[in-house]
Amino acid sequence: MAGSRRRRDEPVDADWSEPAPDGWVDAAAGPLVRSFALTGGRARSDAAMFELLTYIVATDSAAEIRRHVHPEQQAILDRVRTAASVAEIASHLDRPVGVVRVLLGDLLDRNAITVMEHQTPPDDDLLQAVIHGLQSL
Repeated sequence: MAGSRRRRDEPVDADWSEPAPDGWVDAAAGPLVRSFALTGGRARSDAAMFELLTYIVATDSAAEIRRHVHPEQQAILDRVRTAASVAEIASHLDRPVGVVRVLLGDLLDRNAITVMEHQTPPDDDLLQAVIHGLQSL
């Protein structure tokens, strides 16, 4: 059926032996091209580096900016109404982390999101004290 979309779990029926007539590698390259096009060809953002466990939260100006960004960025803004890590956002969008980092950088440049400060993890003694306190209840 020409023009119909396939589901993700359906196998791709592509002829890998010959290049497609339009010069692309094959018909299955769509999602890869989509991510590349989504980031404007950029592989990294000029903004802060986003580690996997960096938490992101939407700012008050996110609602205004939401109408003027890509649907994927709108989905990010919806997800970060409450704090979420970069890894959670990438999983939610089903996009590579590199792509999400670029999109986050664009949103940060527009003041639509803020990066939460990294907090040092509690030391082992504190965790042991909490465990013992909970066990005594």
